[in-house]
Amino acid sequence: MSLDPTRYATRRATLDSAEIAYVHEGLGGEPLLLLHGFPETKRIWWRCIDPLVAAGFEVIVPDLRGYGDSGPAIDGFYDPAAMSADMHQLVQHHLGHDNCAAAAGDLGGVVMYDLGLRYPGFVTRQCFFNSVPPTLPADFYAAAGVTELGRYHPATSDYFLRQGTDADALAAELDTPERRISYIEDFYGHRLWSGPNGFDAASARFHAEPFADATSLRTSFGPYEAALRTIAASTPARFRETNPVETLVLYGPEDHVLPGSFPHRCAVAFPNHMGPFELAGAGHFLQWERAEAFCDLVGATLRSGFTWPTRT
Repeated sequence: MSLDPTRYATRRATLDSAEIAYVHEGLGGEPLLLLHGFPETKRIWWRCIDPLVAAGFEVIVPDLRGYGDSGPAIDGFYDPAAMSADMHQLVQHHLGHDNCAAAAGDLGGVVMYDLGLRYPGFVTRQCFFNSVPPTLPADFYAAAGVTELGRYHPATSDYFLRQGTDADALAAELDTPERRISYIEDFYGHRLWSGPNGFDAASARFHAEPFADATSLRTSFGPYEAALRTIAASTPARFRETNPVETLVLYGPEDHVLPGSFPHRCAVAFPNHMGPFELAGAGHFLQWERAEAFCDLVGATLRSGFTWPTRT
C-alpha cells in the first residue's frame, strides 16, 4: 500500500470544544467510527478504509482532539470523556447519524468504551482491541475467576509516567522535528509494541510524521496528564463498569506493553462479547499489522445483518 498521507481527503468539523479533522469514505453505508490511540493518528487506519468501505460501511476516521490534523482543545481538556463527547457530536450532530458501529484500540478504546456507556444506544456494536484493560474493581474480576490482573511491562510502559508527570520537560528535550519524529518512531520499533514484522522504517516514519510539529506532540501527552491527574479532566471516564454493547474482542499477543490479562479482563467487562480472538503474529496495532484479517472480522460481525450469538 502506498504511504501517502493525501490518499484520502481530510474534512473538518468545528465542534463546541475542538476542530476535528476526519476522513469520511463510503457515504451511504452503515456508519462505522474508527478511533486511533497513541502514538497514532488517523493514518493507522489507512490499510482498513477501502476494505471496510467495500464491506458496506460508511467509514468515519477522525484525529482525536490534539492529534494529527485536529486542533487543540478549546476547553483545555484532553481526557477520554471529552474526546467521547467530540465523537458523539461529530457523528450525530455534524454527520447526522443517530448511531454507529465502532472499532478502537489503545486510547481510542477507552474513548469508545465511554462513548457506548455515556450515550446509551449510540454505539450499536464495537470492536475493542489492545487497549487499556477495563478497570473494573478487582473483586469483580475475582468473582469471575480472573485473579491475576497482570502488570504493565516497565521497559515498554515508562513513557506513560514521563508523558503524564513530566510532559513539559520531555517536550523541551524533543526540540527539533527530527527528534520528535524519532521519539515516536521508537514505539513502532525497539519498544516492542508491534510484532517482529509489523513496521519497516518507511511505515514507522509515516506514522511518526504528524508528531513532528511541537504543538501536536505536546498536546498528544494530554491524555496521560489527565490520567495521572497532573491536569484536570472534564469528568471521569465511564471505564469502571461493565459495557453491554455487543463487542468483538481482538488481541495481538506480540504486544509487550499491555498486561497479558487483557483478553481475560475483557471477557468479563463485555458481557455480550465474541472472542477474545488472538491474531497471531500481531502486536499492538492490529489494524495495520494484520489488516486483512482485522477487516474481515470487523466487516462481518459489526454489520447490522450479522446474527450475534446468544450467551447463556
